[in-house]
Amino acid sequence: MPTPLPAPHFIAASQPAAALIGLTVEDLARPDFVEVFTGNKVAPRSQPLAAVYSGHQFGVWAGQLGDGRAITLGDIATPTGPMEIQLKGAGRTPYSRMGDGRAVLRSSIREFLCSEAMAALGIPTTRALSLTGSPQGIARETLETAAVVARMAPTFVRFGSFEHWASQGREDELRTLADYVIGQFYPELAGEANPYAALLAEVTRRTARMIAHWQAVGFMHGVMNTDNMSILGLTLDYGPFGFMEAFDARHICNHTDQGGRYSYANQVPVGHWNCYALGNALLPLIGEPEVAEEALAVYRPEFGHQMDILMHGKLGLQSTQDGDAKLFEDTIELLQANHADFTLFFRLLGDLQVDAPGQDEPLRDLFIDRASFDAWAAIYRTRLRSEHSVDATRRAAMNLVNPKYILRNYLAQTAIEQAQNGDFSGVHKLLAVLEHPFDEQPDNAAYAELPPDWAAHLEVSCSS
Repeated sequence: MPTPLPAPHFIAASQPAAALIGLTVEDLARPDFVEVFTGNKVAPRSQPLAAVYSGHQFGVWAGQLGDGRAITLGDIATPTGPMEIQLKGAGRTPYSRMGDGRAVLRSSIREFLCSEAMAALGIPTTRALSLTGSPQGIARETLETAAVVARMAPTFVRFGSFEHWASQGREDELRTLADYVIGQFYPELAGEANPYAALLAEVTRRTARMIAHWQAVGFMHGVMNTDNMSILGLTLDYGPFGFMEAFDARHICNHTDQGGRYSYANQVPVGHWNCYALGNALLPLIGEPEVAEEALAVYRPEFGHQMDILMHGKLGLQSTQDGDAKLFEDTIELLQANHADFTLFFRLLGDLQVDAPGQDEPLRDLFIDRASFDAWAAIYRTRLRSEHSVDATRRAAMNLVNPKYILRNYLAQTAIEQAQNGDFSGVHKLLAVLEHPFDEQPDNAAYAELPPDWAAHLEVSCSS
């Protein structure tokens, strides 16, 4: 059961997420909703639960884990199927271990904003319904205040949910879980000759697609442990995440990850590794290792296919031609060599005119080595001419896939510091901006600027 917090108060809610379950922001701001979504009261038909799971953390088997501060209230029927509601930070559970079961305002704001930012970017993700706070002190590196995020997903079952039963040799429970997931979320697989191998293959495909979308917008999860991997291929558990700014494929967004296991470049192979961990867990049901290997073999082709589609879109290319893969590689190498801002580069690229070389500012200004940009731009223009690309048409298409607004760390930090002083207007404003990441929003152009110098010193860790 949730543990009540003193004097809970409403901070924010997501209108698009609320609409999924037939509510409004005004509903969620009502005192009775605040009580329920903080965990101070339990709704009449709710049967709260915390789930057990195990997993690999930073590549090392960690044994039993579980919902240490997440409590699922139940699910709500929606036109697209059941949606579970879960409170993060609602108090201790049987799986809290040495933790207090709480979440602090700082990390809760980050999870709330990023969940909805990712949804607006079109990336598979759990959703954030509401954010509430309390003056209750929570001890981390310093004394902070408590907050609760009400988040939603069709299910919060993870790779680690399967690893838990497999590691204990409890095949009956493993089969029960797999049959539940197939029956509820992959019913089309039930008739397959080997439904468990089919499940592994489909989850592997979804994971590959999700990570391709991460790479395409420069999102870094930060803690890709197997217990943070959704069985539905959703982005799950927003902790020390980050969006790429000055491009560096080796960038590590999690200060705790000193070995760089979860760097931007490593997300692709780690996603594959995690699918192998799921395959090992499902092996007692699948049977032959070769069958599991065949299911897992879909990862790299699926990732490559998705990245090809996404990169064609980001560069405004309408056709596929020989040499495109080389162009994509050269683009990333150019960004790497100059540490150009990832988001601004692709957004400003839409303004490039095919027949106006020498008029590429402010895009060109992102590069230290202007000559290298000019050389790349000449090749890019040749490629655009080969398909008779029209500037205005291409710009409109590129602006639909290259966001102008992302949740930069310094924007989140500014909103957090305001909120810690009792002013939640920064959270509301940032949420409103991030709900429309592809729009120009002239009044909010400051939210799309390069980060200030002080932002380089921000560090995000697993402490939350």
